[in-house]
Amino acid sequence: MASKLIPSNPEQVMVIRDLVPNTVTTFSVPFLRFGRIKVGGRGTAVRLQNGSVAVFSPVALTDEVKAKISSMGEVRYITAMDIEHHIFIGPWHQAYPNAKVIGPEGLPEKRQKQGNENVPFSTVFKAKQPATIDPEFDAEFDYEYVYGHINKELVFNHKPTKTLIEADLLFNLPATEQFSKTGQDAGSGILTKIFCYLQSTKGKAQQRVIWYGTSSGDKPGFTQSVAKINGWDFDRIVPCHGDVIESGAKGIFSRIMAWHLEQSKKSA
Repeated sequence: MASKLIPSNPEQVMVIRDLVPNTVTTFSVPFLRFGRIKVGGRGTAVRLQNGSVAVFSPVALTDEVKAKISSMGEVRYITAMDIEHHIFIGPWHQAYPNAKVIGPEGLPEKRQKQGNENVPFSTVFKAKQPATIDPEFDAEFDYEYVYGHINKELVFNHKPTKTLIEADLLFNLPATEQFSKTGQDAGSGILTKIFCYLQSTKGKAQQRVIWYGTSSGDKPGFTQSVAKINGWDFDRIVPCHGDVIESGAKGIFSRIMAWHLEQSKKSA
């Protein structure tokens, strides 16, 4: 099934871009949800102040990606940001065996059941159980395990660059950058058009999707996490699906999560 979701020629269609020179780099690729809907995919690499590199939701490890990562530093952290964003952590762990692998609860078991590569997780986040990664990482990142999210989401904020990195917490469709080298219109196709409407940062459709769908399994837990994230200092959002929100991202986040933030105030 993965062959229907990810490109067979990632080296030809991937967009590698420095958001912050020598600090934050994105690797944007086409990705089809359910094999049909253009949502795009994105990995992000962050160079820490000590020269190590943290990789979030890694994409295909092409020669060009390896070269870019090598220019940034030594990979010391590889994060699967939820139970869906883990397809490539096996090859990345093989290439960088000394890196700490990070993910949410349920993912190690899911990978074992699917017969994926054996990857040792150094940190597995669990609901309502505090977890840390290491002092060097913790000094530069805020992070939260959004266990109330349907996909068990991990969210990170790189404090020095005010960059929020997330997977499925918030979409910013259409995925223009991620399909820019394919020759395809990122918004074409009836199913994609519908999904783009529902997962846009404009209007209130995504706010409703999150309230009635994404957070419906554990709304109190989701609300608590959103309130914590909203308290962080960030100006940019790097989503896995859709375009990067280059600035003013805090206001967009607060607007889309307004119902949860209101609920948080009521329960405080």
